Amino acid sequence: MEVEEALRERIAGMERRISNLERLVRVSLMLNSTLSLEPLLETIIQVIIELTETEDCSIMLLDEKTGELRFRAARRMRREELEQIAVPLDNSIAGWIFRENKPLLIRDAQKDTRFYQGVDEKLDFCTRSIIGVPLQVRGRVIGVLEAINKRGDKEMSWEDVNVMTALAAQAAIAIENARLMEELRMAYEKLHELDRLKSDFISIAAHELRTPLSLILGYASFLRGSATGQASEQLDIVLQSAMRLNSLIGDMVNLRHIETGEAQLELGIFSLNDLVRVCLQEFLSLIRVKQQTVGLNLPSPPLMIEADRQKLHLVLGNLLSNAVKFTPAGGRIEVLACEREGKAWVAVRDTGIGIPRKEWERVFDRFYQVEPSLSRRYEGMGLGLSIAKGMVELHGGRIWVESEVGKGSTFVFHLPLTQSPGGA
Repeated sequence: MEVEEALRERIAGMERRISNLERLVRVSLMLNSTLSLEPLLETIIQVIIELTETEDCSIMLLDEKTGELRFRAARRMRREELEQIAVPLDNSIAGWIFRENKPLLIRDAQKDTRFYQGVDEKLDFCTRSIIGVPLQVRGRVIGVLEAINKRGDKEMSWEDVNVMTALAAQAAIAIENARLMEELRMAYEKLHELDRLKSDFISIAAHELRTPLSLILGYASFLRGSATGQASEQLDIVLQSAMRLNSLIGDMVNLRHIETGEAQLELGIFSLNDLVRVCLQEFLSLIRVKQQTVGLNLPSPPLMIEADRQKLHLVLGNLLSNAVKFTPAGGRIEVLACEREGKAWVAVRDTGIGIPRKEWERVFDRFYQVEPSLSRRYEGMGLGLSIAKGMVELHGGRIWVESEVGKGSTFVFHLPLTQSPGGA
C-alpha cells in the first residue's frame, strides 16, 4: 500500500508539472503577443499566483534615476500606492536577488536579516515567506519577480522556484519589449506635437511676414524706378534680399501644405515643351553670368499632359536652380523631356559637384544640405528638392537622382500623362 501511495504521489506530481509546463507555454505565447505594459504585468501577476498557489505576487523594476527598485505591479496594492514605495538595493531581499542575479527561497522572511520591513509597515501586511527570481534581459537584470506567502498549510518549494524562473525568462523579455514600445509611443507623440507646433509656427510666421514684406517690395520697387548711382545699387540689394526672403516663405508654406495633405492639384492640359522653355528662360540670365552652356532636347510634336502647371513649374524651377547653383563656371546644363511607357519623363542634368551615392535618398529630405552647415558655400535652406518630391508624388509620379562626385548629377522625374479622376 505504501508503494502504491508513493507511486500515486509521484504520478500526481508529474501530472502537476506537466500541467504547469503546458500553462507556461500558453502564457509565454500570450506574453510575446502583448505590447501594452500594464495588462502584461497584471497577467504575469495572476499566472504566478495561480501556479505557485500564493497569496500575492509583485513585480519590481529598477529605477535608473534613483538606483532603487520600484513596484510596478502587485495584487494587494493600488497603482497610487505602488508609486509611493521604493525598495533599496541594499538591506532588502529583492535587492539581494537583483545584485546577485540569483533566485531565492525564504520560508521565514521575518527571521531573515535581509528582509526589508518598510513595505509591510506601509501596507499593514505580514510577509511570511518569499520566492524571488531576477528578471533578466540579454545578461542585464531589469527587476525582480516575487511570490508572497504560500496558501494553506503548504510550504514554498524549489519546484515553485523553477516555475517562476521559467516564467521570468519570458516575462522579462515581454516587459522590456513593452517598455520599449511605450517609450517609442511617447517619443512619437512628442514628435507629433513638435511637428504640429512647427506647422503652426510656419503658418503664423508666413502670415505675419508676408504683409510687411509686400510693403518693402512695393516701396523698394517704386524708389528703384527713380534712383540713380549708389542709391540704385543699394536698392537692388534690398530688392534681391526681399525677393529671396519671399521665396523662402513660399517654400516653407508649400512644404507645410505637402506635409499636412492640404496641397491640391489644379489640373489643366498644357504643353510640357512650353513649360520647360518658360522655366529655362527664367534662369538664362544667371546661366550667362556663370558662363554655363545649355542643352535642350524636347519631343516633337509637343508633349501634352494633364497636370497642375504651377506645381510642375515649381518642380522644374527647383531642379534648374540647383543645377545652376552647384555647377561651376563654364559647366553645362541639359534639360530633356520625352514620353515613355505612357508617362511624361523629364531629366535635368548638370556637370556640377555631384552627390555621393550614400546621399542620393537623403537629398530629398527637408533641410538637407550637400555641404556641412559651418562651411557652406551655397545658399539655401535645403527645401527645394523636398518640395519637388512632394509635388511630383502628388501627381502620382516619382523622382530620383543619379550622380557621381566631381562629374555632375541627373535629376529625373516621371508622372502620368493623364490624372485619374479624384486623384488629387
